[in-house]
Amino acid sequence: MAVSQETLDQIALSRAEYDLILELLDREPTEVELGLFGALWSEHCGYKHSRPLLKGFPTTGEAVRVAAGEENAGVVEIGDGLSVVFKVESHNHPSAVEPYQGAATGVGGIVRDILAMGARPIAMLNSLRFGTLDDPRNRFLFEGVVAGISGYGNCIGVPDVGGEIVFDASYTGNPLVNAMCVGLLREGEMMTAAARIPGNTLMLVGATTGRDGIHGASGLASRTFEEEREMRPTVQVGDPFMEKVLIEACLEAARSGHLEGMQDLGAAGLTSSVMESVAKGGMGLDMDVAKVPRRETGMTPYEVMLSESQERMLLIVTRGHEDQIRQMFEKWDLQAVDIGTVVEGGIARVYDGDTLTAQASVETLTEAPQYRLNGERPAYLNGLHNQPLPSTPPVEQAGAILLQVLAAPNIASKRSVYRQYDHEVQTNTVVKPGQADAAVMRLRGSNKGIAMSLDGDGRKAYLEPYIGGALAVAEACRNVACTGAKPLAITDCLNFGNPEKPDVYYQLEECIKGMAAACIALGVPVISGNVSLYNESQGQAIYPTPVVGALGVLEDVQRYATAGFQNEGDVVLLLGADVLDASPAALAGSEYLGYVHGVVAGRPDIDLQAESRLQEALVSLIRQGLLNSAHDCSGGGLGVTIAESCILGNVGFQGEAALSARWDAALFGEDPSRAVVSLTPERAADVERIAGELGVPFVRLGAVGGTRFTLPGLIDLPLADLADAHGNGLERAAGA
Repeated sequence: MAVSQETLDQIALSRAEYDLILELLDREPTEVELGLFGALWSEHCGYKHSRPLLKGFPTTGEAVRVAAGEENAGVVEIGDGLSVVFKVESHNHPSAVEPYQGAATGVGGIVRDILAMGARPIAMLNSLRFGTLDDPRNRFLFEGVVAGISGYGNCIGVPDVGGEIVFDASYTGNPLVNAMCVGLLREGEMMTAAARIPGNTLMLVGATTGRDGIHGASGLASRTFEEEREMRPTVQVGDPFMEKVLIEACLEAARSGHLEGMQDLGAAGLTSSVMESVAKGGMGLDMDVAKVPRRETGMTPYEVMLSESQERMLLIVTRGHEDQIRQMFEKWDLQAVDIGTVVEGGIARVYDGDTLTAQASVETLTEAPQYRLNGERPAYLNGLHNQPLPSTPPVEQAGAILLQVLAAPNIASKRSVYRQYDHEVQTNTVVKPGQADAAVMRLRGSNKGIAMSLDGDGRKAYLEPYIGGALAVAEACRNVACTGAKPLAITDCLNFGNPEKPDVYYQLEECIKGMAAACIALGVPVISGNVSLYNESQGQAIYPTPVVGALGVLEDVQRYATAGFQNEGDVVLLLGADVLDASPAALAGSEYLGYVHGVVAGRPDIDLQAESRLQEALVSLIRQGLLNSAHDCSGGGLGVTIAESCILGNVGFQGEAALSARWDAALFGEDPSRAVVSLTPERAADVERIAGELGVPFVRLGAVGGTRFTLPGLIDLPLADLADAHGNGLERAAGA
C-alpha cells in the first residue's frame, strides 16, 4: 500500500522519489527503511540540488591533505608536522524555531565534525544574520542565538575568536546561524570516518538517545517554513558539559591505536553516521537498535535511527579491542556500547533484537538522486542595476552622515556580543575579536600562527550573484591577508532559498561560479563546506548569502598587523587605488545607500587580478615588518575604515587627500580590493616601491595624529564622537 502524501511531506520526499525507492527495492519499504531514505535523500544530507554545481569548485592544492567531500572536514598541511582542520556548518532553521538550543547545538555539531578527524578543536567563529532590530521577534532571535553560542561554547573550552553579525529585513523569520570550527592535528593523528575492515565493531559513545531532533535533517533543514507547522520537536537539545568530556575521551581513543575510524552523529543521527561510514569504506553493516541506550521509554526503531540527540559519536573499533575502549570511556563516565558490525557485501541490515526492520543496499541509501535544474535570471536585476541613485547630499552633512553610518547596526562595534564569548581559553589567542580583520592564534610547539576570518555579503549577492560569490571569497581572504597571513584555503556555507524556484537556482549557480573564479584567481581551494537551502519564510527567500571562512598561515606568529593606527606621525596610505575619484557605481549595495537612503541598488563589481596583487602586497609588506597597521576597506567604505582605525588606536587622523565632487561615493563607496595601511615615514619609500613592483596602486591619505578626524573641507570630528557612535550604535538600535 502506497504511503500518504502527508507522510512523504513529513520526511521531505517527493512522490517521484518514493516511486524511485519502490523501483530500487522492488517492493514497498518498511517504516524504518522509509525513514532512512527520507533522511539520507534529504537536501541536508544528500545535496540533491547543489552537488552537481559544487563540482565547479577547485578542491586541490599543494597543501591540501583532505579535500572537500572526502571526510567530515577538510585538512591542510602547514609545516612543522602540523595540519589544520576546518569547516563551517549551518543551523539556520533550528535557530529560527528555538534560538538558544538551535545555536547551541550548531556549535556542538561543528565541533564534533572537527573532533571526528582526530583533531583538537582550537577555535570557533560565527556568521550570524537577523532581521532588523525594530522587530521584537528579531531581537528575541538575536539575543537567543548569542546566548546559545556563549552558553554552549564557553563550557566546552574552545575559544570563540571571530565572525560577523548582519541585520537586514531579508532575514526576518529566517535567521542565518553559521558556525565554523578550526582544529589542530599533529603528524599521524588524523582519523577517518570510513569503515573498510569487515568484522570491526560499531560502537556508540556519549549521551543516551532521546526523541529530540527527529526529522531534523529531512523535515526542518530540507523544506521552507510554514506558519501552521510545529517544529519544536525537531530541534536538538544540547549538554555542553557532556560535549567537553566527550571531546577529551574521543581524543584519547583516537590516539590509542584501538580505532579504525570515528564519525560524528549529527544530522539524521545514527542513520547518516553508520551509513556514510560504511559507504566510504565500500562495506555493509549489521546493527541492532535494541542495544542503543535510551533516555526515553517506548522508542521505536524508527525513532532511534532518526534521533538527532546530541553529544554522541560513532567509533569504528578494531575487532578485539572493544574492552579497552569501554574501559577508556568508563574513566570519563561515558557509555560505550556495541551496536553493530561492519560486514562485506554492501548491504545494511538494521535489527530490533531478532526482528529485521530494514535491509537495503548502502549505495542505494546514500546515493540520493541529483537534480540539475535550469535557472532563470531574476527579473528584478535589470531594474536594480539601472535604478537612479540618490543625489549627493550637501557637503555640510558629511560629518553627521559618517557618524550615522558608524552607528549602523551592521557597522557598529559588536563588543556587546563578543564580550559574552570566551575568546582566551586555551591561551593561544594572539589577536582577539575587534582588534583586526581576522583572528590570529599561535600554535604551541611552532613559531607559526594561523589567521581566520568568516565573511559574506548577501546584499551584493542579491544585486549580482556571480559578483557576490566572488566578493565573499575575496573579502574573507583579504581580511586574513591584512594580518600578514597568506590565505591557504577556504570553507563555505551557501545559504539560499528554495532551489526549485528558477530564480533561486540561478542565484545559487551564479554565486558558486563567482566563488570558483575567485578561488582560482587567489589560489585558495575549497576544502570543506555546507549548503543550506529552503531558507524562506512566508514564501519570501532570504538574500542569497554565500559565507566564506578563510584560513591563512603566518610563518612568524610574532609578526602580524592589526587594524588600529599605532603611532603619531605615521603615514596613512590607501593600497589598491591611486585616486579618490569614485563614481556612483561604487555605492552599489553599500551600507551607506541602504542605511542612510533606504535603497538597495546598483551593480557591484570586482577585479580579481587586482585583488590577488593587493593580497600579495599586504602579506609581503607585513612579513617584512613595513606596516604598523592594515585594515580592509569594505563595509562602510573608506570613511568607516579610517574611522575604525582611529577608534582602535585611540588616535586621530589628519587627512590630506581631496575627494571628488561625488564625495559620498568616495567616502562610503565599497569598491573592493583596497586596504588602509599606516607606516612610519621612514618606511614610506620602501612600501611605495614594493607596491609599485607588485602592480598595486596607492594614494597618500594623510597622517596619524591628534584627537580629531579631519578631511579637508569635508569632515572635522572629535575622536570621542566617532568612538561613541561606533561603540554604542548596536545597543542603541537594539533598545538596550
